[in-house]
Amino acid sequence: MSTLNPGLEADLKALARTAEPPAEFPELSAEQTADGAFRRQRNWFTAHFGTGPDEFPVEPGRYVLAGQVGCGWCRRQLIILRLLGLTDAVPFLPLTGRDEDGWQIAPSANILKKDFGTDRLNDFYRRTDPAFQGRGTSPTVIDTKTGFVVSNNYHLLPHEWETAWTPFHKPGAPDLYPLPLRKEIDLLNQQIFDDINNGTYKQLFAKSDDAALAAKRVFEARLYDLDFRLKSRRYLFGSYITDSDVRLFQTLSSYDRGYRIGIVKRFGEDGTVRITDYPNLWAYARDLFAHDFADELEQYFLRLLPGPSGEYLGDFPGRESDATLPSPAETLAAWQEPSGREHLTGSPFYSGPGGGGSFERWTFR
Repeated sequence: MSTLNPGLEADLKALARTAEPPAEFPELSAEQTADGAFRRQRNWFTAHFGTGPDEFPVEPGRYVLAGQVGCGWCRRQLIILRLLGLTDAVPFLPLTGRDEDGWQIAPSANILKKDFGTDRLNDFYRRTDPAFQGRGTSPTVIDTKTGFVVSNNYHLLPHEWETAWTPFHKPGAPDLYPLPLRKEIDLLNQQIFDDINNGTYKQLFAKSDDAALAAKRVFEARLYDLDFRLKSRRYLFGSYITDSDVRLFQTLSSYDRGYRIGIVKRFGEDGTVRITDYPNLWAYARDLFAHDFADELEQYFLRLLPGPSGEYLGDFPGRESDATLPSPAETLAAWQEPSGREHLTGSPFYSGPGGGGSFERWTFR
């Protein structure tokens, strides 16, 4: 039986029946360069946790993480919070859909509405900064005491959980951001963001076909490079999981049944790669999947598990399903196949970013 909140499934069904998506999301118009390439907007709120000036105190239970589980930037946070044992310290507030008024907080889970009277994420942005412009994004951390936004900086929020929140990590929690490797992790993370995470959106949202094709070729080349890196390494930095593995997994887990569908519509089936085309990368993704990188809620949004009603997310009215894909059950069974990577260790050092001492110029804060 599914452990998904039945109320959340009902919220999603109601949204699929009634919501009218905007004719064009802002990404398709405002976030473009002069040559028609997609350039994602900056994050508006970038505060840190800590004890310094303008920092927010680390207080379990004070903040909520608002996000859409189908959003990779949000699943990045959920995975890290789970691995570190922080899911009770920072409760999750689902967003169920987005229209001209921005993201809507799930009615069945909106613990903020009683105090602040709204179900719209953008209202919390404007409450925090009346000069806010742009679009509220998933994920966003909100202070439940004030109704103010702390951060929507999905780039650096993982490092907040990994560093400032260390006193509240569970016993035996992994060190996802080990000090000796932080600068190299930062460099690889930037590469993963530009070429893989955001690379999918560069293909989907570019106004120019040439820009989209350039992004597609970079994306595929980076997958090939990472596939070779993982041939002799169990994880990106050798024998232990790091923050970079979480960032890569967020795209690997949703590409074949998600992003790829839109990319095929633009470029056609022939020549559009699948993650399963890269044997080391695909086995690596299954290895992470087996290490709690996708809980039941996330598997539901990845269209691998049904909800309490027995329906899959793609079956809701108003939502497209791709009949050419394997069934969800078949796909889940493939994800659950043993990875066979337990024997690998490998060096944390690679020929990629950070070579020649360039990592010495990078820092998190």
